[in-house]
Amino acid sequence: MLEERIVYLDGGYVPWGEAKIHIMCHSLGRGSAIFEVIGFHDTQIGPAVFRLDEHILRFRKTAALLDMELPLPAEAISEAILETVRRNKLRQGTIKVIGYYPEVAFDILPPQKRFQIAVFVYDKQEDIADAQPLPDGGVSACLSRWCRLDPRSVPIEAKVAANYLNGIMARTEARKRGFDFAVMLDTQGFIAEGGTESIFLVHQGRLMTPSLGTILSGISRKSLLELAGQTGMPTIEGRLAPELLDEAEEIFLSCTPTKLLPVRRMGERVLTGIPGPVTRKLAERMASITAGRDEPFRRWLFPVA
Repeated sequence: MLEERIVYLDGGYVPWGEAKIHIMCHSLGRGSAIFEVIGFHDTQIGPAVFRLDEHILRFRKTAALLDMELPLPAEAISEAILETVRRNKLRQGTIKVIGYYPEVAFDILPPQKRFQIAVFVYDKQEDIADAQPLPDGGVSACLSRWCRLDPRSVPIEAKVAANYLNGIMARTEARKRGFDFAVMLDTQGFIAEGGTESIFLVHQGRLMTPSLGTILSGISRKSLLELAGQTGMPTIEGRLAPELLDEAEEIFLSCTPTKLLPVRRMGERVLTGIPGPVTRKLAERMASITAGRDEPFRRWLFPVA
């Protein structure tokens, strides 16, 4: 259970229930908390964190974009993450790294004093009693009326809490309409991404995904593109018209918890043969990688022990 988990908090390790901040702190009241969500997997060499270096690099980039000074160098953040996994003695699960201003603040600008880092580790199936499994045979998605944030308004490549109201609104709308997930367009009318997921389409033998610039640079997205390239699969990153959602032979979402999530229904369109051959091939290869069985991609795994 979550109450039994150990949390890294500002240089030390505390029980889950002691990981607290004041409700009037800047990061809660103004949404200035930054974060990363990272997966770790049960592999042949023991628990291993997936692409830890890439996640820390993005965490540091987010801090830089928001003019935040992290209290630890990259190596110390990495060790704090690995040690938190060790102390919780889990074989697989999810890591959430949060950077935040803990001090009470009333101004719109942060106090620019103490900035802290916390690391949480949990296994969704073991720790969250009401965790709902994903539907068998793929998920449903709809085109949201909410657009992805414009990159001229905020740095959309930053994983900052305030930005995620955008995805919350899109996902809430989708659920009210009877769908599992939402797909958002950017402000120019091209396909962007889901609420917290990247989107891929397979059309005429090519793997297609929206280009960077109006979307988050997802680690799973990057990994799938590298994997497809290594297998010789043609890939396209570009401005994708929404009409492609009606034409693609396969559609899938990707994020840290579920590296590939096939879409069986897109709006009123029902896709058949789910998962499709490309989705299945990539999913099987990714499962082999996260299990530590794929030697060419063993570099993506960071052993906990």
